[in-house]
Amino acid sequence: MPRTADHARRRAQITDAVCGLIAERGLDAVTVARTASRAGISVGLVQHYFPSKDDMLLHAFERVSGAVAARVADITSEGTRHERSIAEIVLAALAEHLPLDEARRAEFRVTRVFAGRALENPALAEVDARTAAGLHAEIARAVGNGVECGEVEPGVDADTAAARVAAVLEGLATQVYRGAPGAADRAWEVLRAEVAAVFTGECSQYVR
Repeated sequence: MPRTADHARRRAQITDAVCGLIAERGLDAVTVARTASRAGISVGLVQHYFPSKDDMLLHAFERVSGAVAARVADITSEGTRHERSIAEIVLAALAEHLPLDEARRAEFRVTRVFAGRALENPALAEVDARTAAGLHAEIARAVGNGVECGEVEPGVDADTAAARVAAVLEGLATQVYRGAPGAADRAWEVLRAEVAAVFTGECSQYVR
């Protein structure tokens, strides 16, 4: 196996171990020794790839963010291929950020732990802010596309709409994670209503 491929495989192996520990027991469970044991490698090898706990957490966050981004890209590609409205695609994409199943709950816990750690670490805070800005930009771009195709009224400000939708999404994700009765169903209802409030028209893109 080429050195670069082996390097990537080892880092992914360690990062998966970190994600598993965080998802099951929280950040305090993440030590070099426990990570090495879970990954099935030596302590020295873990330290070779990740000199600090924050390094491990950063890569765990990036791995989770990458997984979500890949699913969103698939949803967007499939939605476009099947000529779905922008509103439908946006709703499905936003739902990937909600902890509606065990896999997404584990991802959400990693992102929450990372955000908490970022409060005390400027380098992590920068990554956290950049990730949030990326989500905002994606929503704003969808709103702008909606204006062009007729799904969104021309006077709607894309940045304002994106800020509102992102804020609602973040709050809903927290409520769902807490596991209150009916939280998941309510989250769907609220998110659907928020998207519908922005995308009020019909797309002319696929009109024959």
